[in-house]
Amino acid sequence: MRIENCLKLMKDLNCDALLLLNESNMHYLCGFSPSEGVVLLLKNGSGYHIVDSRYTEEAECHAKETGLSAIEIANKFSDTVAELCKKNSIKTIAYENETISLKSFYTFKEATHCDFIGIDDKLMKIRNIKSNEEIEMMIKANDIAEKSFLELLNFVKTGKSEKELQAYFDYLMAKNGSDGLSFSTILLTGTHTSLPHGVPSDKKIESGDFVLFDFGATYKGYHSDMTRTIAVGSVSDEMKEMYNLVLKAQLAGIDALKSGVKCADVYKAAYDVLEEKKMGKYFRHSLGHGVGLDIHEGYVSSPNSKYTYEAGNITSVEPGIYIPDKFGIRIEDVCIVTENGCTDISTVDKNLLIV
Repeated sequence: MRIENCLKLMKDLNCDALLLLNESNMHYLCGFSPSEGVVLLLKNGSGYHIVDSRYTEEAECHAKETGLSAIEIANKFSDTVAELCKKNSIKTIAYENETISLKSFYTFKEATHCDFIGIDDKLMKIRNIKSNEEIEMMIKANDIAEKSFLELLNFVKTGKSEKELQAYFDYLMAKNGSDGLSFSTILLTGTHTSLPHGVPSDKKIESGDFVLFDFGATYKGYHSDMTRTIAVGSVSDEMKEMYNLVLKAQLAGIDALKSGVKCADVYKAAYDVLEEKKMGKYFRHSLGHGVGLDIHEGYVSSPNSKYTYEAGNITSVEPGIYIPDKFGIRIEDVCIVTENGCTDISTVDKNLLIV
């Protein structure tokens, strides 16, 4: 089906071949992402995964499932692509104009002497509608992350540093089956939680702190993404009120999420809840983003977004408030968009937890 999707894209663009260099796009067709490689798909349905000697065996293994032919380069990727274009009378090539480097563009254009047609975000839109198989892999990644988080909670206590807990969290995800981190784990405590994407430091947890965890595991190339904010020891009335406000905003965003709804409208559903308490000014990022082979892919749910959700989209829903030099709160789940609503794949309780 993935090759068929790309062939339809090529037909719509009226081109002879599709050239892919982006790692995630290669993974979409090949099942893995070499650090260097090229996919060349021809309009007749034949295709090639071109790799260097480091990846030949793995490419040949995956080719048995994908139907692509694995080719090991003798010299340069561009030389091999040029030979295949000449052999197959290729005149026009669709390429990833939004992600390719200028150097690579000129290298392949000069080697092939073909006309190049940009695909813009067309392949990304195809990737954004997930198959059942892709959804299963994302649920598996999420399960690994959740299991690790619940194990980590047994070690969260006063005196532990952000860095210490981050390192142990990353270990737990690897132990529980993650192929790698979705992104650098964010683990912050106290006043640091007001930094939406702060970097863990030597700061130690104190009683009465919020602790914010933003984390993700990967499984067969697919990412998970979750954020939880907990408290240690005790919470003030203000902390409890603000936590429940963010949770209410997240539930409003999830409730608004379904096929045919504008991303901007889903953002507004959550923002309006925060603004009821005049806290909208402390919400400093989009409500969510597409998740899949990339941790951020395709659309975002923001006030300026022009996208509309479709069934099969998978998106994060993650409102937050960040009060400088005081505290921050974010609650994030990943949801599958359906015709009539959405399915939240996260299962960890979102009520305020005090450890």
